[in-house]
Amino acid sequence: MKTKNAITNLLGLSILIYGMSSNANDEFQQWMQQQGQGVQVQKKEFQEYKDKRDEEFTAFLKAHWKAVDIVKGEVRDEAPKPDVIPVARPEPVAQPPVSKPVDILMPEPELIKEPMAAPIPPVVKPKGKHLIVDFYGKQISFYYDVKLAQRLNNRIDKFAISNYWSALSQADYDDLLKQLKTQKQYLQLNDWAYASLVNELATGINKSQRNEVALLSWFLLVKSDYKARIAYNDTSIYLLVPSRHEMFEVSYFTFGGKRYYAIDFSGHKQELGQVFTYDGEYPQTTKDFDMQVTSVVASGDKVERRSLSFDFEGKRYNIKVTYDRGRVKFFSTYPQLNLNLYFASGVYKATATPLQKQLAAYMQDMSEQQAVNFLLRFVQTSLQYETDERQFGEENYLFPEETLFYPYSDCEDRAVLFAWLVKSLLNLDVIGLNYPGHVAAAVHFNEVVKGDNVDYQGKRYTITDPTYSNANAGMTMPDLKQYKPTVIAY
Repeated sequence: MKTKNAITNLLGLSILIYGMSSNANDEFQQWMQQQGQGVQVQKKEFQEYKDKRDEEFTAFLKAHWKAVDIVKGEVRDEAPKPDVIPVARPEPVAQPPVSKPVDILMPEPELIKEPMAAPIPPVVKPKGKHLIVDFYGKQISFYYDVKLAQRLNNRIDKFAISNYWSALSQADYDDLLKQLKTQKQYLQLNDWAYASLVNELATGINKSQRNEVALLSWFLLVKSDYKARIAYNDTSIYLLVPSRHEMFEVSYFTFGGKRYYAIDFSGHKQELGQVFTYDGEYPQTTKDFDMQVTSVVASGDKVERRSLSFDFEGKRYNIKVTYDRGRVKFFSTYPQLNLNLYFASGVYKATATPLQKQLAAYMQDMSEQQAVNFLLRFVQTSLQYETDERQFGEENYLFPEETLFYPYSDCEDRAVLFAWLVKSLLNLDVIGLNYPGHVAAAVHFNEVVKGDNVDYQGKRYTITDPTYSNANAGMTMPDLKQYKPTVIAY
């Protein structure tokens, strides 16, 4: 009897538990369904919000335009540079026995892995038309909605541009923006490199139709939260962006105290004159361009080599230099900026590591002053001097890798390269020195060094001029001794 009652109770408990489990499962499924419906509602509301923004902006573009005169970009330094550089006859530096060799930062041996383009996720079937973009030597795949390939009517005016924006906003562009964002992260692109990638993508979609390329680039940059704008005249449409850093010799106009630069990714300067543009921003765009250069941006796998030779203290040195062709090409599109950004720029490891290792090996038993003079002589005499005007037809500041690539360099290019070498190999503080028509450097030594110097923030910096051929630390070009240089800090 007791056994029968126990079985009855057990069956009843099982039924109760099953009923509770079934009810819980039903409630969970109902909750999941509600959550899914909530997500769908949120997506719908967000899409309606985006549609409303684009409708309002389309209407705005039909009305709020005005004529503006584009201002020609400012020139950094109009003082002429020397066509021929002086050659120093330095007095021999007494070299006592080196009791404490200079501390050298030896680069860690490592396998250099350049940033790779993001693969297309295999589990997601790509949507849209396939396009491969050549981005400074990297082949990058994109898929896009063919509705993004719009064509302008013959006449360029505010109505044509408003209609163009409206047509683009109705395309499926969200997936393309996600692809661009992923590539920006994978390739470690700064703002200029990201805009260059957008421009290449727009060029491929629009078959190199210049005005359509500018319009699609504008649309994609705005949708990426940049404060991009456009301007137009009877024949052309121009892309305009604000920048945290001043761009020299790039035409611009000013709205609300902010400069909008007419940028071009070919490296050429644009003369706009009077154009029409609008005074306003697309809702919730927040980004100005940050033009700082990192040590990996636009790096690739097309490494090339060059041999450089120089003499120091009666001995001949041969150096093998490598450089990344993709980065050199990328830098050629870069607008001209303030010199502190060149001094602060990074150098890609494919160039940096082999050069640092060779120079470091030669400096092992040198004093601090000897090592700095050794680096001075490398930059002074292994590279040929020529003004930018003669080499490029215009002033053109170079990043360190460009200086190692081009057949000639002038004063600011050498100062930037020298400063990077001293800082990266010897870990000494370096500042730039800006004279009328000339740029040099100065080093803060740990030991007393005789010669010309400047004081900066309570420290003594010895003048080091990587353009003054054969000059040691402490020597200033004779024609520049009358000037007090401006310090370039970075």
